[in-house]
Amino acid sequence: MNLQDYFKNSVWESFASSQGLTLDFVATSAVALVLAVVLGILIYKVYGHFFGGVVFSSSFATTLVGMTVLSCMLTLAISSNIVISLGMVGALSIVRYRTAIKDPMDLLYLFWSISVGITLGAGLYALAIVTMLVMVFVIHMFYNRKKRGAIFILVAHYESEMAGDEILRILAKTKHQLKSKTIRGNVTELTLELLCRTNNTLFMEQIRSVEGVKDATLIQYNGEYHG
Repeated sequence: MNLQDYFKNSVWESFASSQGLTLDFVATSAVALVLAVVLGILIYKVYGHFFGGVVFSSSFATTLVGMTVLSCMLTLAISSNIVISLGMVGALSIVRYRTAIKDPMDLLYLFWSISVGITLGAGLYALAIVTMLVMVFVIHMFYNRKKRGAIFILVAHYESEMAGDEILRILAKTKHQLKSKTIRGNVTELTLELLCRTNNTLFMEQIRSVEGVKDATLIQYNGEYHG
């Protein structure tokens, strides 16, 4: 080793020691970040597959991957140096996020991504992977239960009371609840809440064929339901 190589190694060792960089830390960080990317993409895929809202937001789904990687990076940085950890805690304490989360499930996915990133940054790889499997199982189980039946709002306009009675007779085998009934002149507006399968809407054809029915609209309800 010549004098130039000696100075280069000395500079690198001085820089590495000041930054808390060691070969083990670099290897651990690389493994953790790669796993964060992989598990973040899996969360992205799960979110897209089980999405039950109206409009899918690709930007929010991409955020899930970024949150997993960034939370992993922060945990790695905090664990490497006590001074850096104190500074980051102080800096993050003044950050405020103003984005409104309308769907509680979106909040679950965000917390899921952050939790996985923190767990990977802490080096608990097995725990992060097992938690991924458990969460996918739980979401899959409740998603299948939700697919068995969905909440719909039926709005029908008709001109005779006999037509209204016929609509209720058609819906006798479908779980329904009267929400409102408005009479405007000769036209009656009937609003019903239905619980039925998404692929079982043949009753709409029967309602349309009832004499006196002017129109009927069926809308799926994706909000919170309190029965």
